[in-house]
Amino acid sequence: MTMLTIGDMAQTYMLQRQNVQLKQQMNQLTQELASGRTANVADHLSGNYSYLSDIEHGLEVLDGFDTATSEATLFTDTMQNTLGRVQDVVSDLAGSLIATTNTNLVSVYDTVSADARSQMASLVTSLNTSVAGRALFSGVAVDSSALVSSEDMLSSLRTAVAGEVTLSGIKTAVDVWFDAPGGSFETLAYTGATQSMSPIQLGEGESVDLDIRADDQVFRDMLKQTAIAALASDPTLGYSAAMKGDLLLGAGEKLLTSTNGIISIRADLGFTEARIDESVTRIAAEKTSLEYARGELLGVDPYDTATKLETVQFQLESLYAVTVRLSRLSLVDFLR
Repeated sequence: MTMLTIGDMAQTYMLQRQNVQLKQQMNQLTQELASGRTANVADHLSGNYSYLSDIEHGLEVLDGFDTATSEATLFTDTMQNTLGRVQDVVSDLAGSLIATTNTNLVSVYDTVSADARSQMASLVTSLNTSVAGRALFSGVAVDSSALVSSEDMLSSLRTAVAGEVTLSGIKTAVDVWFDAPGGSFETLAYTGATQSMSPIQLGEGESVDLDIRADDQVFRDMLKQTAIAALASDPTLGYSAAMKGDLLLGAGEKLLTSTNGIISIRADLGFTEARIDESVTRIAAEKTSLEYARGELLGVDPYDTATKLETVQFQLESLYAVTVRLSRLSLVDFLR
């Protein structure tokens, strides 16, 4: 009978190869058991990647929308908080101006007028708010502040009303400064863009507009009345006590009215926030669904994987035992 044998060197290489193969199988099975997903996608899917590619593409798109909604949430939350501060400042200042005019005391007029000057600076600072390096109320000019400083505005307004001695004349000059097309407000005070920020995409065919700009008429009216109150006691203008009282009272009454415009803007912004929240929930649900589908597609049976791992482990232990025995084999033992 013919016997086929292999040499010692070949046998050593064969054992080494089997050892490497078994270790690779064990590592693969261990990884699959720990992750619950196949480590060999090509074999698991039989080379058909179409469904998996669709899932991966969908997840990438949703990740983009998720980033957009996070950015939109940050912007709208900051806008809402900023407008809340603006509303509080305007409401408090309006109340102070109206209440102060009942005193008929010049010293009180001067104090409230000085407060209006301070609050105007606060309003300008609020409208120049930026987040993540982007100005919120400058339209598409996100790299530019929306307004110049309140002192620059007051300086220009001081020149505009100089020489006006009647209440109507002062108010008309201020109206022209703020409201005239191509006037001082648009050419000097407002440094943002006249085009609003582009809509933020929240999903396929769904977007929101954040088109609140500092040149909106609501903010112009608010700044206008605050400026009138600030100029009422300006020493360079030298208004009489009666004129100061009339200016402060008129500014207070119109400021009180302007809060309605701010409330309306905040209400619209609140509706936008609600839409963004709905999109966040929808995107999270869609991502969960796709991730589940991917898990089902690439998932492995943990019981079957554990059984295979135990089998490979037994094979590897047997190979070690055979290798040890062969390494101890001598000619005398072989001839016995």
